[in-house]
Amino acid sequence: MRRALPALALLAALPACRDGAGQAAAPEPPKPVQVAEIRFVPAEQPRAFAGVVKARREADIAFRAGGRVQARLVDVGTIVTAGQELARLDPADIALSVRAAEADLAAAEAESRRAAADAARSRTLLAAGHVAAAYDDQRQASARTAEERVASARAALDLARNRLGYTVLRAPTDGVVTALVAEVGQVVAEGQAVMRMADPAERELMVQVPEGALPGLAGAQAEAVLWARPNEPILARLREVAPQADPMLRTYSARFSLPAAPDWAALGMTGTIRLRAESEPVALLPASALHDRGQGPMVWKVQGERVVAVPVEVARLGETQVALRGPLAEGDRIVALGPQLLDPGANVRVVQNRAAATLR
Repeated sequence: MRRALPALALLAALPACRDGAGQAAAPEPPKPVQVAEIRFVPAEQPRAFAGVVKARREADIAFRAGGRVQARLVDVGTIVTAGQELARLDPADIALSVRAAEADLAAAEAESRRAAADAARSRTLLAAGHVAAAYDDQRQASARTAEERVASARAALDLARNRLGYTVLRAPTDGVVTALVAEVGQVVAEGQAVMRMADPAERELMVQVPEGALPGLAGAQAEAVLWARPNEPILARLREVAPQADPMLRTYSARFSLPAAPDWAALGMTGTIRLRAESEPVALLPASALHDRGQGPMVWKVQGERVVAVPVEVARLGETQVALRGPLAEGDRIVALGPQLLDPGANVRVVQNRAAATLR
């Protein structure tokens, strides 16, 4: 019995040794992970504002005299040239004022000739000693007064003739008629608008901008896309921003000039201003890929069958997506779900590769 006990103990220990060796040799199974590939996007998303094509120079046209509209020679949309006749007033009343001014001038000239003759005779009598100096001074003053009355009557006649010419409304510049305010038969006052003209040579896109978009408006690159031809963007430049917000909309009117506007870009067309800010691109990933172990934000990058911790900087954090900066490259595969369950160097197995935008 004493010889058999050591042999039995050795036989009992052999199965235990075999079980321990088997457990140590068994490799850890790879953990299944879902990954998202890195895609770089601009740090600031482009913004867009809708607006209307307008002319930079647009003005209301009016007669410089009052009266009844006798004729209108253009319609809305008519393209006119500088000096072209647009409308006429009834000239009857103003023609009478011209005739009255002519009569006043003739009377003033006759009075001036009489006063000049009296002044000449008075000068002769004064030299002969037949009249006093005071009498001669009176005649000379009367002559000068008559001359000034002639000048005043001549100016009044010129003004009356000008007003007669103002009964014809002419285009001040080349342009297009965009609106009609008065019609034939209507009595208009001096300076009252009868039509509106625009110069289509310089066109702009006017949009309404909220106050939150004002800080980066000047430095952003802009392009205009008209809805008539959405596939043909047009270069746009910010020209002016209203200094005060609209009291009803609480937005600011901004005008973007279109220096290379094509001929088909007509006034009144609807378009959109797209703004692109110059900034370093960022990597867009699902928010679930971001992890922090007390040393700052990081993500797990899959290299072969292992994961490596990559420190990152958060540029923008959203509800479902996060924009990151760091040592990342286009196409890198990042663990998208469950980063808190992994350790550095962990063995992983990719089970699904999805675009970052589809991970929610």
